[in-house]
Amino acid sequence: MNLKPKVVAICGPTGVGKTELSILVAKHFSAEIINFDSQQFYKELVIGTAKPTPEEQKGVPHHLFEELSLREEMSAGKFVELADRIIEEIQHRGNLPLLVGGTGLYLRAFEYGIFQVKVDKTLREALRDRAKGDVVVLYEELKEKDPLYASKIHPRDKVRIIRALEVIYSTGKPFSSFHRETPFFQAKRYPLLKIGLYLPREELYAKLNQRVKIMIQRGWLQEVENILKVYGKEIFSKIKAIGYRTLLEVLEGKRTLESAIEIIQRDTRRYAKRQLTWFRKERDLIWFKPDEQEKILEKIGSFLYGE
Repeated sequence: MNLKPKVVAICGPTGVGKTELSILVAKHFSAEIINFDSQQFYKELVIGTAKPTPEEQKGVPHHLFEELSLREEMSAGKFVELADRIIEEIQHRGNLPLLVGGTGLYLRAFEYGIFQVKVDKTLREALRDRAKGDVVVLYEELKEKDPLYASKIHPRDKVRIIRALEVIYSTGKPFSSFHRETPFFQAKRYPLLKIGLYLPREELYAKLNQRVKIMIQRGWLQEVENILKVYGKEIFSKIKAIGYRTLLEVLEGKRTLESAIEIIQRDTRRYAKRQLTWFRKERDLIWFKPDEQEKILEKIGSFLYGE
């Protein structure tokens, strides 16, 4: 009988301290870390995504941090496939699978599964080209085709608008119908303990502001310059990670480094707020402050070895 292994997930907003805690947990419970941060999958995005440093990764196996080049794409479905494969290997080694990240959709897809729809690349590219003009036009189209789903998203949420329309045109069914049919919030795919990290808002925001400055000191601008040299300017339209396009404007002489830092700090704070909003809606997520390490280890130990 091949029982599903127990899995622990550490999640929360960017900059809250997930990396430090995950390494502590991994060493304590002989765990292997699996990334579910959507931007840390890319080999080239290192400093600006706060990827664990080589020193931090020492002694703890890390997975899915160097999975893609910038010309490739990740999806929730692809992540689930990769994570399942890695977890099976970790199980054979007798170690604990430890998911770590801040992309809530990927965690939810891993927990409950996700519907798969094959979409023609030509259709996807056509929708993306149209979105370059004014995405609100596509949103109006979505409102006509699927008013229920359109009412739940922002009129300028390009990623979700395009995803919904490509599914609608590929299947002839409203995108919202797949949400009703998907097993989200039904049977879990693994026994899963979800640990959420939080800090008081002002403390988190101050930490994020300082982290941006540290990233610049570590060579983030040079990282952006290297990406520009290798891939050209066009690749930046594909990079969703905060700050890269803003720093490109610095290299192009369109803004000062000081103004770029302020914009990146603001955008990072807004992103952290969106992440918290998502995770607060998650079922069965247990919240801790990052410094409550003993309580967290005790909770994980109870999950693994109790009942």
